[in-house]
Amino acid sequence: MLIGCPKEIKPQEYRVGLTPVAAQEAIAHGHQVIVETGAGQGAGFEDDAYRAIGADVVDTAEEIFARAELVVKVKEPQAGERQQLREGQILFTYLHLAPDGPQTRDLLASGVTAIAYETVTDPAGGLPLLAPMSEVAGRLAPQVGAWTLQKANGGRGVLMGGVPGVAPARVVVIGGGVVGTHAARIAAGMGADVTVLDMSLARLRYLDDAFGGVFKTSYASKGNTAELVQQADMVIGAVLIPGAEAPKLITRAQLSDMKPGAALVDVAIDQGGCFETSHATTHADPIYAVDGIMHYCVANMPGAVARSSTIALGNATMPFMLALANKGWRQACEDDAHLLAGLNTHAGHLTYYAVGKAQGIDVLSPSMALKL
Repeated sequence: MLIGCPKEIKPQEYRVGLTPVAAQEAIAHGHQVIVETGAGQGAGFEDDAYRAIGADVVDTAEEIFARAELVVKVKEPQAGERQQLREGQILFTYLHLAPDGPQTRDLLASGVTAIAYETVTDPAGGLPLLAPMSEVAGRLAPQVGAWTLQKANGGRGVLMGGVPGVAPARVVVIGGGVVGTHAARIAAGMGADVTVLDMSLARLRYLDDAFGGVFKTSYASKGNTAELVQQADMVIGAVLIPGAEAPKLITRAQLSDMKPGAALVDVAIDQGGCFETSHATTHADPIYAVDGIMHYCVANMPGAVARSSTIALGNATMPFMLALANKGWRQACEDDAHLLAGLNTHAGHLTYYAVGKAQGIDVLSPSMALKL
């Protein structure tokens, strides 16, 4: 199969869909790999690294989209890229379709077979291709939140760990999954007073057993959440409903009850955000204020640490990429129900229920799509 990797064009997105290691593995399995010139540069992978393992480096993204049978990316295709997709082509990348009607419509119009990293599952019920970026984003969240809290950036001017005689920052993490756990660990490691909220008692028990004494836990009732948010210097939104739009957990009305200059870090912004006042920002212009509360809502947070993120993502996606290339998408998905769970569109049909529910679009079951 001819595998193509274009350069990412979303603002300040420095990751790349294929590392030289992944490309080398694909070539070893008998596939041809073409990479757009400069695609890996932001992550520290020069064109010569791809040439050295036998990949072809081409001048334009247009050539990638025109020739490749399997297109491997990091972020959702931008409008100009979506116009180059075609029926019979496989797109393997993050999509986050639920809050993105224009992208959904363009993918359906193209007829492309789109498999989303964020909805591929595993036998344990996890999301193995989302997990590495969730780990990165979780670990970044307290770091960028601490920067947002600095007075020069509009924040409260509170130091995460405090100093002797001065209390540390109070950090509330909403969601005790992969993002929330990593965010809580790092925030606590910075010396903050951290509480994790979740609605799963089983998850809270696990967190208490594993991290008891490092950070606190609390049940995510509306009352508990409202009380803790009022006391917080920083709130990290770390909720996820796989493939669906994120629930709004803090309303605009609640901002007036928060401490002036407090920071909201919305890690769920790719799925529409979990705060009512969230809207996507970029690394170039990451923060804004609403009613005196600072918001950090960068939609591709892991892109800030592009090399670490690219390697982590490549480690996770490589086995699935090889399955798609070795077997074709139908056989690969027939053999692996967890990969089939990643199918979001095929031949003009939407195949992921949560996206259809969010956008009011009829959905074809993935198993039926296999027969088309």
